[in-house]
Amino acid sequence: MGKYRIMELSKIAKNFIECEEKYGAHNYHPLEVVLAKGKGPYVWDVDGKKYFDFLSAYSAVNQGHCHPKIVKALKDQADKLCLTSRAFYNDCLGPYEKYIHEFFGYDKVLPMNSGAEAVETALKLARRWGYVRKGIAENKALIICCEGNFHGRTITIVSLSTDPDSYDKYGPFTPGLIKIPYNDTKALASVLEKHGAEVAAFLVEPIQGEAGVFVPDEGYLKKCFDLCKKHNVLFMADEVQTGIARTGKMLCSDHEGIRPDVVILGKAISGGVLPVSAVLADDDIMLTIKPGEHGSTFGGFPLACRVAVAALEVVKEEKLVERAEYLGKIFREEMGKYKSPFIKQIRGKGLLNAIVVQPHNGKEAWDVCEKMAEMGVLAKPTHKHIIRFAPPLVISEEELREAIKIIISAMDSLA
Repeated sequence: MGKYRIMELSKIAKNFIECEEKYGAHNYHPLEVVLAKGKGPYVWDVDGKKYFDFLSAYSAVNQGHCHPKIVKALKDQADKLCLTSRAFYNDCLGPYEKYIHEFFGYDKVLPMNSGAEAVETALKLARRWGYVRKGIAENKALIICCEGNFHGRTITIVSLSTDPDSYDKYGPFTPGLIKIPYNDTKALASVLEKHGAEVAAFLVEPIQGEAGVFVPDEGYLKKCFDLCKKHNVLFMADEVQTGIARTGKMLCSDHEGIRPDVVILGKAISGGVLPVSAVLADDDIMLTIKPGEHGSTFGGFPLACRVAVAALEVVKEEKLVERAEYLGKIFREEMGKYKSPFIKQIRGKGLLNAIVVQPHNGKEAWDVCEKMAEMGVLAKPTHKHIIRFAPPLVISEEELREAIKIIISAMDSLA
């Protein structure tokens, strides 16, 4: 077990942790809490202790843990047909694709499983469009991305990364990628002026989540979008973490009134019940890929289709967009009133927020997270000095205010 300890662990909790340590790869460093149950904004550990979940599986559980409508869709479909592969048609995929078309307004959806697969799909789609539609010379297509990004863990995606933890000793890396500073339209303009004829796409997170909920300046996305239009470059929005109501709009891109050429979705599109992701684009882009040129055994499988439709219905029926906008303001206002030597900055949109923590009394962000967990709120640091706060969007105002009191008490106890 790691050197970090939230509280004295029970024998049963220790057994589960030791089992993972012995038989699993050591590619994660979890807080020492062993969870066994979830409902709405809450989770319980193996000893029955109850917590507010303020991570939401990195915004996959926007609809709350084990939402009854989503779970029912899973169970009902599991009794009928789970998987066919795309070798045959099934009675779930077409209706799902039609639903997504009507929900988001794009001509086509390409279904995948994980967020990383969806990003890879978008990268392939951008290159294909660059060659087939834009007329870029074969093997010369460029894709621009931003420093500080987190788009996933595949070799090509870590080739985009500027975080050594993500890319170190995984080379050689995929060529044809240009990295520019985030929140810097001049940098994008400069690259496009120089290389625009060979640039297929600009890939960007509307808010950089893993970077610590880095919210760009107002107007940044719109200016980038306009630059892409000027140079006939695809604007691709990675909305895997920021999409599906998390930031107080259905897509974070909606805050600036833009319609990306390609939208990448994942996480909350299934409410955390199954790995489901999707790439959205219009026909001119999507139909550059022909049969046999891209695919996935589980992409668009019947269970995923039924679950995703139910998950998106919950977002609309329970007005989660509006709830995220309203409750996010409360979180930032209440935390903004609190003066703590730990708090350097509070930032976010909707219910995707972060506190930049400055060390105090020898304590850092991890210590704050340990103390919060001990008192009943689960969150986790990113980049060692930032704590992300992203509860399920179904949390009530009363519950949110209760959790805020716990966060404040935890900081007070360490100050």
